[in-house]
Amino acid sequence: MQPSACEIGCIQVLKMGTVKIWDLRALGCQREYESRAAVNTVALYPNQTKLISGDQNDNIRVWDLMANSCSCELVPEVDTAVRSVRSLTVMWDGSMIVAANNRGTCYVWRLLRGTQTMTNFEPFHKLQAHDGYILKCLLLPEFCEPHRYLATASADHTVKISNVDGFTLEKTLVGHQRWVWDCVFSVDGAYLITASSDTTARLWSMSTGEDIRVYQGHHKATVCCALDDGAEPSSS
Repeated sequence: MQPSACEIGCIQVLKMGTVKIWDLRALGCQREYESRAAVNTVALYPNQTKLISGDQNDNIRVWDLMANSCSCELVPEVDTAVRSVRSLTVMWDGSMIVAANNRGTCYVWRLLRGTQTMTNFEPFHKLQAHDGYILKCLLLPEFCEPHRYLATASADHTVKISNVDGFTLEKTLVGHQRWVWDCVFSVDGAYLITASSDTTARLWSMSTGEDIRVYQGHHKATVCCALDDGAEPSSS
């Protein structure tokens, strides 16, 4: 019997080109998937039955955790120079996947209408969000509807907020002095936290696009951030 998705305890990404899945209650690795290139990013599909990986050679693979195999590959562009997929994000309802690369481009796939499986995705949009590296892309969480925003953090020192209904630029968050490596939305989408090589983390208001707090104290680059945001979304 295949282990259920809820048994997944840890996903490990390795530069040797593999993705390993560990059950923290057991000894040893439970699953290992070979990508054949250094893996930069993974994302878990909302129903927790599939895993998406992006690697150094621009490959995006969908791994079916129940079948224990690669179910499909998403191809950003054919007949182009090799790029590196830096970040992946999935819409909370599974209807959209976004992949960002080291050329500042986001590729978007959407779930075909009327389908129930993730393998039926079609290319939907190409967004040139930045001129340089995109280090993180992130879609708004569930409780933010009807707002549908995509955040992209870049080596150009900015974070851009785009509306995925039309992929128009809504805001550019300016304040960091070096690469912005990571970002995370609050559960209600009212705030965004970013981490940068300038040794700071910043809290941004999504309504104004201004940084309302700067967290200092690190002496080296801040490359990731997380938010313990257990508050219920506002009903107003």
